[in-house]
Amino acid sequence: MKKNIGQTLALYPTPAVVVGAEVNGKVNWVLVAHIGIIGHDRLMLSMHKAHYTNQGVKATGRLSVNMVSESMLERADYVGCVSGARVDKSGVFAYRLGEGGTPVIEESPLTMECEVVDNYETETFDNFICKVTHTYVEEEALNEKGKPDYGKLKPVLFEMPNYTYLRTGDEIAKCATIGREWKGAD
Repeated sequence: MKKNIGQTLALYPTPAVVVGAEVNGKVNWVLVAHIGIIGHDRLMLSMHKAHYTNQGVKATGRLSVNMVSESMLERADYVGCVSGARVDKSGVFAYRLGEGGTPVIEESPLTMECEVVDNYETETFDNFICKVTHTYVEEEALNEKGKPDYGKLKPVLFEMPNYTYLRTGDEIAKCATIGREWKGAD
């Protein structure tokens, strides 16, 4: 039997990422876990309007999405706990500017530079719709087809209802393979 637990958003876990942007001429970082895919070349970052980083994203129209690994988790959590309006977070991560001009975290195993194409605003959130313009992946984290291998990347996941970080799991099966074998109730 299932219990009704109210209006709980429970479509988690999602990858934890650090968003990088230039705000008032300085690099700033913020941890974001409200991220989703809305197409093969678009993603959405849902960022509370109170975040200082939003100012820079709106002004420049670009940002980087840096996958969080366990080795950078403590610093990633830190940039989500303090505001760039009060603390200079530019030195928390070693970075370079990517081809699109956004700050890219050197130790992040996978980074996407994005161009903001829209902002769907709600009462309390900016929901930035972003086009991926460049994706950088550590070579040792690519599979034989040149695609990211998440078993090697081991991204940190964020789980909302309990506010916890999780490790990624094991591969269960290849998509669109096991369903072809299912015969159902004939």
